Amino acid sequence: MTLYESIGGEAAVRAAVDEFYRRVLNDPDLAGYFAGVDVARLKAHQRAFLAVAVGGPAAYPGRSMSDAHAGLGITDADFDAVVAHLAGTLTGLGVPAHETAQIEAALAPLRADIVEDRMSTG
Repeated sequence: MTLYESIGGEAAVRAAVDEFYRRVLNDPDLAGYFAGVDVARLKAHQRAFLAVAVGGPAAYPGRSMSDAHAGLGITDADFDAVVAHLAGTLTGLGVPAHETAQIEAALAPLRADIVEDRMSTG
């Protein structure tokens, strides 16, 4: 059984993404990144991305992580906050801790593509 199946498949991914964005958009440190963004479109991309990340059947049609986040000035603290919101969302939806940890581990390598090096943007 894939992680996608064990967490509840498409319905669980949809619920997780909806709750995740509720949390992120209500976080004053993160909300500014989403000003003027089509959140419905973003949620669709996030559902596809998360499904693929946990072994689901969907294909991720979005841009690369580095292209999607270029120029946003995302910091390590911002990245950590987003991962914490996702972990909190999954825990709140009843995803077992070991599966939440697997999802967090799958996202960790994306830090290099999402967080901007302050030295190079100086």
